[in-house]
Amino acid sequence: MLWRIDRNNQAETYLFVVSPAEPDLTHIVEQAGWPQTGRWQTYAYGPFLSRLAVGDQWTFRLTANPVHNIRRSDQEPTKVTAHVGPRHQLGWLLKHQENAGFRVVEKPVEQRVIPEDQHELTVRDRRQLAFKKGGKDKPVTLVTVTFDGRLEVTDPDALRRTLTHGLGRAKAYGCGLMTLAGA
Repeated sequence: MLWRIDRNNQAETYLFVVSPAEPDLTHIVEQAGWPQTGRWQTYAYGPFLSRLAVGDQWTFRLTANPVHNIRRSDQEPTKVTAHVGPRHQLGWLLKHQENAGFRVVEKPVEQRVIPEDQHELTVRDRRQLAFKKGGKDKPVTLVTVTFDGRLEVTDPDALRRTLTHGLGRAKAYGCGLMTLAGA
């Protein structure tokens, strides 16, 4: 199961879930304290996924945990480290796009503000999350970022896999779910 929380403003919070079976979110609504007003909508994902085709263009949103492996010396084991700058976070997504079944659409030259601004893509909502897991003293720390942009489908099967299995790490913590909307 993949999930993501979108906060459009202080009064609007959306929980998106992609699951093999239709979820019953009653327990979440009750825990949030809104059992009388809590409601959710579910949709069958299969018909939408089956319509994806090469060349289709969609707007997308993805909250991800962009990371890379580093080491200070050849003798040291590699360590997973977050990309913290927008340029490196953007590079992370561009590096993964081909295997994920899409390519981020490039802006026309006349719309580029600076030379590096070549894709229809924004990086926003950078958050650093820290929490304790499993009774351990050392906290788990994650850097998450939300990408909004426009993509073109290059491999429908790979994109279906991305949409149902997620992109990147930290899926258990609300990362990896990509959603599409009409361009």
